[in-house]
Amino acid sequence: MLELYHTVNSVCAQKVRIELAEKELDWESHQMTLRGDQFDEAYLKLNPNSVVPTLIHDGQPVIESSVILYYLEDCFPDVRLMPEDPMDRVTVRLFNKVIDEYVHNACTVLTFAIAFRSRFQKMDLANLESYLSGAPNQKRSDHKRDVIALGMESNFCVEAVGHFIKLLQWIERATLDHDYLAGDKFSLTDIAVIPYVIRLDMLRLAPMWRSYPHVAAWYERARKRPAVERAIVGSMTAADRAPFEEISVDPWPDIGRMVGQA
Repeated sequence: MLELYHTVNSVCAQKVRIELAEKELDWESHQMTLRGDQFDEAYLKLNPNSVVPTLIHDGQPVIESSVILYYLEDCFPDVRLMPEDPMDRVTVRLFNKVIDEYVHNACTVLTFAIAFRSRFQKMDLANLESYLSGAPNQKRSDHKRDVIALGMESNFCVEAVGHFIKLLQWIERATLDHDYLAGDKFSLTDIAVIPYVIRLDMLRLAPMWRSYPHVAAWYERARKRPAVERAIVGSMTAADRAPFEEISVDPWPDIGRMVGQA
């Protein structure tokens, strides 16, 4: 039996939901609010990092989204999502590494700066600080704190844009001669990457790849897969979409300048 603790808008959880859909696996959903329930004693026993997603397989927890991707591939190999060629497998692992080390935090920074900032600014200062100080990764909390205070003026935004440009350049090179990131078949690489590019699109930052035609073509192919649609946009309620639909100021003029600096 498979269970997943997740939130709809978590890009890490979106990866896992895509893989579950691609493999046509049944699973039980446990939706979190991340408004304190991630610190519940019962959840901390499953995931000491107090983040999502957490996969439960026959009662045993598996944490960290990239680890979960590999785990599901090992346990349910009937639908293969890991390439057979050793060099293509290297590509899978390299993309996951750059996402885990750089792109994920960059995504958090830009999401907070563009879509979430106004909501956090309305919070009582004591509650806001309690939220930030209670997070397991205080470096990431420092980034959020700075972005909430300064918005697009935060130096972390420039750094985040640089990491996304690197990712887009990797995608462009990987798809020069192939439809997907690790060859001609949709794989764990595409699953790991597509939520972050969809997030850029939702943040109204699609102009970031207008000079990368292969990125645009790959995005259209990957975005239209039924599993991707169901796991991300198709799972969103009106409340999930609201922060992105309520973006009142076009972020591209500021981000465009940062792209020029990257």
